[in-house]
Amino acid sequence: MDIILNLTLDSEKATKQFSQQLAQCTHNINHAVVIYLEGDLGAGKTTLARGFIQSFGFDRVKSPTYSLVESYQNDDINIHHFDCYRLSDPEELEYIGIRDYLGTNHIQLIEWPDLGKGAIAPADLTIVLSGIDEQRRAHISTHTPIGTQLLQCVNS
Repeated sequence: MDIILNLTLDSEKATKQFSQQLAQCTHNINHAVVIYLEGDLGAGKTTLARGFIQSFGFDRVKSPTYSLVESYQNDDINIHHFDCYRLSDPEELEYIGIRDYLGTNHIQLIEWPDLGKGAIAPADLTIVLSGIDEQRRAHISTHTPIGTQLLQCVNS
């Protein structure tokens, strides 16, 4: 059963605060975590991913629009930020070894997951962003017990 949470994020700062709270919630999970980030161009997917990654101490966060994946690793965490927007074929993800990014304490943030269908892992959590100007709506749904644990943590 999916659990759903709808949030209003009234500024870029609120989006980053939410992403940092979500990142904090991943600290207690000792499995791979897959989070899909969905929404139109400019909806705030990269802003959310950047805030999430920065909360682990990575100051310089690049968009993976042209490289398909940017990885951020330290002694505690392995974060892999995928942007499937420019994929011409999901098989391209197989060529870069996407399955190698699913170890314990690995987190995948995947923008435009529909374009990677068949090659990417199923989501634990899906965040769909929408809105105009600074205000965003976040529709969050869980798909696994890990996703449920994350959402309960964020909502507490």
